[in-house]
Amino acid sequence: MEDPMGRRFAVGYALASKKQASFIQISLINVAKEKSIDLIKIDLEKPLIEQGPFDLVLHKIYGAEWRQQLAEYSAKNPKVLIIDSPDAIERLHNRISMLQVVTELNVIECDTVSFGIPKQIAVYDAKAVGEMDLESEGLKFPVIAKPLVADGSAKSHKMSLVYNSDGLSKLKPPVVLQEFVNHGGVIFKVYVVGEYVKCVKRKSLPDVNEENLGTLKGSLSFSQGLRRAMGLHLFNFDVIRDTRVGNRYLVIDINYFPGYAKMPSYEHVLTEFFWDVLNNNDKKDVNSDGLSCCEKEIRMLVSNAGCDEDDGASNLPISPMI
Repeated sequence: MEDPMGRRFAVGYALASKKQASFIQISLINVAKEKSIDLIKIDLEKPLIEQGPFDLVLHKIYGAEWRQQLAEYSAKNPKVLIIDSPDAIERLHNRISMLQVVTELNVIECDTVSFGIPKQIAVYDAKAVGEMDLESEGLKFPVIAKPLVADGSAKSHKMSLVYNSDGLSKLKPPVVLQEFVNHGGVIFKVYVVGEYVKCVKRKSLPDVNEENLGTLKGSLSFSQGLRRAMGLHLFNFDVIRDTRVGNRYLVIDINYFPGYAKMPSYEHVLTEFFWDVLNNNDKKDVNSDGLSCCEKEIRMLVSNAGCDEDDGASNLPISPMI
């Protein structure tokens, strides 16, 4: 896309009211304007095809009707960027498929450090979950119970720490049962905006025992490998350090278009991202050498500036189920 003298870019955004209130702040609008980028609200009561013109459509709206509108708009305006593809976002709506991509990355295993996911199973039947023998499924108490569907709704964020069979019987499938891994009471939230990565350290559930271990120093090349494998620009993922196996890190959740307003200087980060994609500066090779080189991965882990502390984020979205 050319950038002639005086050219301004129009970024149309389609967001639910709550997301719009948190993300589209005056500070972001003003910083974007200084970069010749105008943020324009898309009217969800009108057909998208009748709005614009836009250079980029930023969205977090779900449903078949919206997907159809995006498809029609893209067909008529093939040069308009869509952030992100509905097909790429779709896999994050299921907590089994969302983590499969982690196991497919070439960087996840090496002698010194590894990435993976916790053991987990999906349970669809209420009777089955109450009678389940966890050990036969490769799990043991306690386990984290999460709704199978992760669509951003309040219900999809309700999680429980289950200590015994009585707790299992109280669950309402479909759910995912994920092994609880001791992780030093710390969770790392890694925000990805195109090529930009920001790690924030937050308090988490305490260990079942009293072990306390070190912290993750960064995960830049892994983050970019995950970004390219999923075909997404805007997401975050939650990482814990498995205290049982040294430098083993487990991705436990991935979220599309998270609450970036909580991230320091998010206005400048997002504006630079818009500028880069609008000017075709975001075309890194998906199969770059950095994704397969274990030594580079380790170097990024130990030399990155690390994660910021976030003492204000200690409220846990997990309730005990005994």
